[in-house]
Amino acid sequence: MTDLTQLSEMELQEVIDKAEKALKDRLVSKRKEVIAQIKELAASAGLLVEIHDADKFLDRKNSKVAPRFRNPADPLQTWSGRGLAPKWMQALIASGRSKSEFEIK
Repeated sequence: MTDLTQLSEMELQEVIDKAEKALKDRLVSKRKEVIAQIKELAASAGLLVEIHDADKFLDRKNSKVAPRFRNPADPLQTWSGRGLAPKWMQALIASGRSKSEFEIK
């Protein structure tokens, strides 16, 4: 196995991307095998099984909304503008500042 501490950031990202693709491929393959086993067992009992594809629901979980606001005190803290405002944003608004000041341009 490769010594990951010796790789550059780009090389590490490439390793991560390849590992994610390999994992996804393996999960898809395993899922197909399980579905085939279920259908075979159902057929042996004289049953008909209908399996709905849940991939469209799984893809939605992975989609992220781009951040719209950034905390000036800690640039790593961001907020998409959806849902409840984070505490740092609530504190800034309570102090009389406007949300528009913290928009990411």
